[in-house]
Amino acid sequence: PPRAAAAEAARPARKPKCPFGKKELHDFREALLGMRSARIGDKESREKEALKAAGQDVSVDHMADFGSDNYEQEFTLGLLEQDIETLRDIHDALIRIREGTFGLCEECLEPVAKARLKAIPYARLCVDCKMKEE
Repeated sequence: PPRAAAAEAARPARKPKCPFGKKELHDFREALLGMRSARIGDKESREKEALKAAGQDVSVDHMADFGSDNYEQEFTLGLLEQDIETLRDIHDALIRIREGTFGLCEECLEPVAKARLKAIPYARLCVDCKMKEE
């Protein structure tokens, strides 16, 4: 009946709910906190490495050594950038746990596969949406 269809259309869409229970969320949170701690350590050691390389005296080095050192510094800075991005993703995942949206794809709002979250607990997208993004 048209009245039922109109009532259905007027009803606000239900907000998708986190597909995991308290125990699973606790486990994901612990995994994320462990990853965050490890990444912070990686980030700090890479920062020290990059600063040390930047402070080296170029005048005594052979130009080939300088080029190699420059490459290593660029490589380290690239890894540092990845660490920062991953830390941001981990932070966002911890917020999603707190807000009750963890485990939901940010694009399609469908649950993200548990196996995917076990591999990458800070994943924002389901496999299908991630493939479309790439």
